[in-house]
Amino acid sequence: MSKRLSTGGRLIDRSRRIGFSFNGKPLAGHPGDTLASALLANDQMMVGRSFKYHRPRGIVASGAEEPNALVNMGEGKRFEPNQRATTTELFDGLTARSQNHWPSLDFDIGGINTHLSRLLPAGFYYKMFMYPRAFWKSVYEPFIRQSAGLGQAPTERDADTYEHFHAFTDVLVIGGGVAGLLAARHAAEAGARVLVLEQTAHWGGRSPVDGGTVDGSPVAQFIDETVSALRQMPNVTLRTRCMGAGVYDHGYVLGYERLTDHLPYAQGPRHRLWRIRAKQIVTATGAIERPLSFAGNDIPGVMLASAMRDYVVDYAVSPGERIVVATNNDDGYRTAICLRNAGVNVLRVLDARSAGGGALMDDARALGIRVDPGRAIAKVGGGKRVQTVQICAQDGVGGALEAVKCDAVAMSGGWSPVVHLWSHCGGKLLWDEAQAHFRPDPEHPPLGADGSGFVRAAGASNGALALGDTLADATEAGKAAAKAAGFKRRNTRAPVGEAASERPLEAVWLMPQQADVGVRSKSWLDFQNDVKVSDVQLAAREGFESVEHTKRYTTLGMATDQGKLSNINGLAILSDALGQPIPATGTTTFRPPYTPISMGAIAGEARDEVFQPIRRTPMHDWHDAHGADWEPVGQWRRPYAFLRGSETAHDAVIREVRNTRAAVGLLDASTLGKLIVKGPDAGRFLDMLYTNMMSSLKPGRCRYGLMCNENGFLMDDGVVARIDEDTFLCHTTTGGAEHIHAHMEEWLQTEWWDWQVYVANVTEQYAQIGVVGPMARKLLDKIGGMDLSAEALPFMAWADGRIGGFDVRVYRISFSGELSYEIAVPASQGLAFWEMLISAGEEFGIMPYGTEALHVMRAEKGFIMIGDETDGTVIPQDLGMDWAISKKKEDYLGKRAQARSHMVDPDRWKLVGLETTDGCVLPDGAYAVGEGVNANGQRVTQGRVTSTYYSPTLDRGIAMGLVLHGPDRMGEEITFPCTDGKTYTARIVDPVFYDRDGEKQNV
Repeated sequence: MSKRLSTGGRLIDRSRRIGFSFNGKPLAGHPGDTLASALLANDQMMVGRSFKYHRPRGIVASGAEEPNALVNMGEGKRFEPNQRATTTELFDGLTARSQNHWPSLDFDIGGINTHLSRLLPAGFYYKMFMYPRAFWKSVYEPFIRQSAGLGQAPTERDADTYEHFHAFTDVLVIGGGVAGLLAARHAAEAGARVLVLEQTAHWGGRSPVDGGTVDGSPVAQFIDETVSALRQMPNVTLRTRCMGAGVYDHGYVLGYERLTDHLPYAQGPRHRLWRIRAKQIVTATGAIERPLSFAGNDIPGVMLASAMRDYVVDYAVSPGERIVVATNNDDGYRTAICLRNAGVNVLRVLDARSAGGGALMDDARALGIRVDPGRAIAKVGGGKRVQTVQICAQDGVGGALEAVKCDAVAMSGGWSPVVHLWSHCGGKLLWDEAQAHFRPDPEHPPLGADGSGFVRAAGASNGALALGDTLADATEAGKAAAKAAGFKRRNTRAPVGEAASERPLEAVWLMPQQADVGVRSKSWLDFQNDVKVSDVQLAAREGFESVEHTKRYTTLGMATDQGKLSNINGLAILSDALGQPIPATGTTTFRPPYTPISMGAIAGEARDEVFQPIRRTPMHDWHDAHGADWEPVGQWRRPYAFLRGSETAHDAVIREVRNTRAAVGLLDASTLGKLIVKGPDAGRFLDMLYTNMMSSLKPGRCRYGLMCNENGFLMDDGVVARIDEDTFLCHTTTGGAEHIHAHMEEWLQTEWWDWQVYVANVTEQYAQIGVVGPMARKLLDKIGGMDLSAEALPFMAWADGRIGGFDVRVYRISFSGELSYEIAVPASQGLAFWEMLISAGEEFGIMPYGTEALHVMRAEKGFIMIGDETDGTVIPQDLGMDWAISKKKEDYLGKRAQARSHMVDPDRWKLVGLETTDGCVLPDGAYAVGEGVNANGQRVTQGRVTSTYYSPTLDRGIAMGLVLHGPDRMGEEITFPCTDGKTYTARIVDPVFYDRDGEKQNV
């Protein structure tokens, strides 16, 4: 059984005990414990169930590489799933529950999957759920959804807060072990600003556990002195509990800091997401010990040798009383010696190497520990914890030789450098045959914009596993990083002297050779996802020769593990099955984040009203006080309609449309995007962005334009006004202002970087008000200040002037088909100008109208709406807007794409108007059907409704839609069977329902 040792425990405070619970059972630990160490101290060996077979799972590791000990943490508003017990610091009142079982951890119905394993091989889900097709919705999909995931999704609102932090530094060091600390010190002494991130709460990494000396002093003393020196440097920032989550282009790094996870619901932000820009990055992320592959290596009580050493030294916890150590390298002896010195009974060390180890083996034997060279574990016996070990020869000849009763197994399969961060941004890897691992290739580092490397690895993460090699490598990395960041060494101090290494100098890869093939097939590679040696071999036999394909077929290294423990062993098995060396097989892709980060940290402060700040026009409060029924449009709130008394929104829209058509309406159009495009090359720049010619536009005139993306699809539209020879004002849709601004900047910065063009988004600097209807000119003439006659300001012209004492810019444009003026004033004067119009317009029957009346009137005129008539697959030609495509200019964005065969296909659906035969309103998005069925057995579709409204002007339903050969089928009737059980019949008509000749807007 596991227990707390009477002595030791360098990280715990034995003078105090704190309470916590696991699966409702009250337990106790000490300050400084992790949840994992506290569970082991209370002899809680089984902590969860595996994903696929629901096999019992125990703690395997002691750090972020832990695949099994994932628990549901907290309750209610502070509930969070999939938290690693090995990295969770114990605090008073902590509550945790195990995952992926029902009804309990000890008795799990899902455990039956273990006995059905022959029916659930690798990739079974790709084969099992295909037939019969009728079972998909009723049987397969509900089963998959019920089985998916490990933890439970929170059901209550998160009570904690989170924040983001931006940092800029010359050298960023990720990892606070001896390599990271020494690299940071050398970089800082050269004058560079240095930021050091360490994901745990303690400095030094593994060195305080593994021991060793530096210049004759214990390595722990060297760590303390180095940290102390760094803390006294004003150009150094040290952060513990902060993980380097991902490395991206141009020296951009995400850091994930856990601020209060170790405190009992403390005030203040819980997590902080660091957004770091660094000139140079040093990854000193250490190495991870590999497990060994043998039957039963997943039984609770089987643990990495280094993790077992950590629990003994750091927390005074022994995972067992009778322990067998299995190793293929010298490091296993270190654990055996540590256990024996702590008073734990080490039964024997099984060394897979026929000649055994070196000096450490001799030290183990001197302590009376039995060492068996050339031996391995054939099988571990037990159910919910280790009970026996069957021993075989490493070559497997002769079967199991003997069985030994024990309650824990320590396994060491060598060390793998943590190369994840190095690989995130394109760094290449080398296979190190001597130490059987991949390490960073210094000739192919991640490259910056200038073509030089901006990331360098140091210490164990660079393959330097011996302490002396680690220190030398870190010294070189720190100096090189400072120099590359533009700093030369200023201060001098005595160099670090000789280090007596306590790290393994040798780690030889040996394929698992269990006693027989049947036993070997039960050797586990991925503990979390239940991937066996036989699964990878099956994938190879079925043609999945790419490691990426094998990963997805078997789920090896997926989920939270991401290849930390399973990667190298899986690659070795796949390589063996394919008859090729490991380097030829390669590695899977390492993607950020290194370990999962909370959704709250990603969002930061962006929650509630800050999640998407509501943008308000200057007239927002006036609208709210006068019955506005609000509608979200992008990040803005716009009045859908202005309700009066007890009327419904539908009634209000009818009133607003009829009043605008008969008298005068007022529209708040301030949300429309307004982009200033200025410079000598502004005209030709806009010619490339819009389908029609903008450079020929005269100052004082406006032109409607369509904008397509490089794939030829419509992305925005709006009116462009030419202000002067070098200046244009581009109006965009409400939701498109930021997007189109970014679109313009992207092309200017990446394609036409040498053009003299400047773009500014001035959307919020102006309030824009539409004065619309046959009485609009009379209203504005009454207020006075400008000549707004048709002769002075013709349609599609603009002019600056003064109206009622306000400085204005008036655009003679119309989206309703009525006489219309859109008037822009400075945002600070928007409300006053609006209220003046309302007051002066009373005698003309003025009414404000909202977005729905706007839509109805534009549909009556057959004007398109981006987002309604377009869905990302529509081109101008589909909408009958060939007239808006210039025949003069040679090119524009999307022109060549629109010439592709499927773009000129005569069977593309075209825009038409639709009138129901009984005058009712067609359902939005309804599809028209034709004769016959398609290949999937579904009825052939021949069109769809894009916009549909009740028209108060025509007193009937009107709609626009895209229909197969629509313009050639005028007068034909088509049917729309809908989900409401009704079938609608509509006649294909011209999309312009009202004032086809445009007489009303041109008065």
